[in-house]
Amino acid sequence: MPATGITRATAVMQGALQDAGHIALVSSFGAESVVLLHMAAVIDPMVPVLFVDTELLFTETLVYQQEVSERLGLRNVQIIKSAEIAAKDPYGALRFSDTDACCALRKTAPLQQALAGFDGWITGRKRFQAGSRAALDFFEVETAGNADTGRIKINPLAHWAPQDVRAYMDENRLPRHPGGQGLSVDRLCALHITGCRR
Repeated sequence: MPATGITRATAVMQGALQDAGHIALVSSFGAESVVLLHMAAVIDPMVPVLFVDTELLFTETLVYQQEVSERLGLRNVQIIKSAEIAAKDPYGALRFSDTDACCALRKTAPLQQALAGFDGWITGRKRFQAGSRAALDFFEVETAGNADTGRIKINPLAHWAPQDVRAYMDENRLPRHPGGQGLSVDRLCALHITGCRR
């Protein structure tokens, strides 16, 4: 990957963490997550890292989350869980009947609650991931429905291609998710990947 791509991504993240207010990094600890986590650890190991535990995560993801956090020296990983799962989906069956409701219960609502105290958040979204992201830029205003949340979303890797991600991981000898590129981080997304919206 050209050094300019790494430099731009690092500059975007560093600028956001230093100048954009109280910022969190949201991470699924999925296959490509280690890139942003590494950048954050180099800039500031105390950056708040929000990790949503849906309680449907694969064991490999939970182990990877702990190992990566320790290896990179991340000292402010916050594990977020919904307090309503026991009441609304005690047997974990909602994912079979209504994936959107399951995603809202286990991911979207707890993440939005966790982000309430932040001015913005860093994402790992990239243009190549979907047609709807083709024009994704480094900074955007977060909306919920048709309303502005008042937060910004920071996308340091917006302009990266898949080979850039792999090259960065290789150059920095970063640990790979044990499931590789093909394993979803949880059972919900493994069943219905498009049911998870952030």
